[in-house]
Amino acid sequence: MLARMVGWAIAFAIAGLPFAYAEDAAVEKPKGVIELFTSQGCASCPAADRAMGYLAAQKDVIALAYHVDYWNYRGWTDSMGSRENTARQYSYAQTFRRSGVYTPQAVLNGRDQLKGTDVVLLNNRLDRLNTAGQGLSVPVAARTKGDELVVDIGAGSGKADVLVVYFRHRKDEEIQKGHNRGLKVANWNSVTDVQTVGMWDGKPMKVVLPSKIMNRKGEDGCAILVQTTDPNGQPSAILGAAMVDTQHSS
Repeated sequence: MLARMVGWAIAFAIAGLPFAYAEDAAVEKPKGVIELFTSQGCASCPAADRAMGYLAAQKDVIALAYHVDYWNYRGWTDSMGSRENTARQYSYAQTFRRSGVYTPQAVLNGRDQLKGTDVVLLNNRLDRLNTAGQGLSVPVAARTKGDELVVDIGAGSGKADVLVVYFRHRKDEEIQKGHNRGLKVANWNSVTDVQTVGMWDGKPMKVVLPSKIMNRKGEDGCAILVQTTDPNGQPSAILGAAMVDTQHSS
């Protein structure tokens, strides 16, 4: 019952989401990272895309949508889809020892996965990961300074890659073919590129990115992920994260 009441509170608080969503994408001290694998050509994905809108507005969660390309054969080519996003999902499948992939799939902190349509369930699962000591334990702060993006990563244990995940805040799409023909879908925090910019070894470190990396056409912000890999080199636990609006921060 409590979970249902929390869900209603979230829904009422951001009922005007399509019109009120802030352009400032900065997220401070997030409780977790949710990566949604979705597609404009997937019949089950519009509900997950709506959930992504709510998550993107929370400000205590880093929510990223990776549009995959393997549903394009059904008649509609996802305007945000890419083979790189599909490859990341298949890499997670190996991490979780799954035989295949599906949409809409949500990956939480690189540690857990479930269907990505229920905002309350996703938040509760993140809370459970935190309680189990599988939250974001490494502090990460990102800010723009002049024509640079400055990332400060705190101390911790282990080693991890430092990833910059670029995204667009919102892109509305009128789907004209395929299973979702006739729908107008709002795509939130759609990932356009992922780059590895460093290696963290457990010690505090600073990463400074030049303006030519930040100022990319069609992108509004980026997330910084400090992410480990499993023994086979596949993406695994995310230890720390931050998000910054590269167009409006200073």
